[in-house]
Amino acid sequence: MHLVCSRKGAGASHLSEQSFRAPLHLSKPHLDEDTLVVNMVNPTAGIFDDDEIDVNVRVETGARMVLTTPSASRVYRSRKGGASQVRQRFEVKEGGFLEYFPEPFIPQAGARYHQRNELLVEKGGSLLYFEWLTPGRVASGEVFQYQELRWETDMWLAGKLGLRERYCLCPDDESLESLKMIFPAAHYVSCIIIGVEENLLPAIEEMEVKGVYAGGTPLAAGGWALKVLCRDALGARHMIRILRERLHQSLRSHPARLGRM
Repeated sequence: MHLVCSRKGAGASHLSEQSFRAPLHLSKPHLDEDTLVVNMVNPTAGIFDDDEIDVNVRVETGARMVLTTPSASRVYRSRKGGASQVRQRFEVKEGGFLEYFPEPFIPQAGARYHQRNELLVEKGGSLLYFEWLTPGRVASGEVFQYQELRWETDMWLAGKLGLRERYCLCPDDESLESLKMIFPAAHYVSCIIIGVEENLLPAIEEMEVKGVYAGGTPLAAGGWALKVLCRDALGARHMIRILRERLHQSLRSHPARLGRM
């Protein structure tokens, strides 16, 4: 998938370039709160082993876009032992704004999945990058029963490496202990924030959401990294809604309505 969001003068943000193919599809973009809302849809049952997906998104100067998904992303059991591969590259130019807000990621029992994220933000660009990882199909009794989840994320701000994150989660070793230490079926929410100047830590500490532990740290190149552990999906969704509203308040904007928060 390849997307470029542009804006000329006082005109509206729009997709000046777009291309996609199975298993990804775009629903019709629409404007809300002066922001282009783009839904990225997987019309198939989900992601399977040996699937390879590339997502390349660029937001030009002055443009505003929210890239979201209307439903959860599901990764199924690896039938042949291979891993599905997803590579994402998000680029925000000076004066541009991008919010990436996917619905929860649900790895089913036996799934193997690798994801590589590259985030490039020019000076004066703004980025809200959310991720929501569930323990699996909890209602079906599948809690941390996937084979392997491997995540790699690099964030560059004004040409300087601001964040490099690597983790591999496997039920057969100790990598899940920190997730299960507080909640046995913890949901993990992560947010990378660029463009917010105020100190967010006091506001995060004041957020009183039952069944939620949240913390954050400033990044050396600028911006913030927030991490949240939640008891269940309801707590995660409630925390994300509060956090999203608070971040947009700091950016002096209103969050685009997604119809499911």
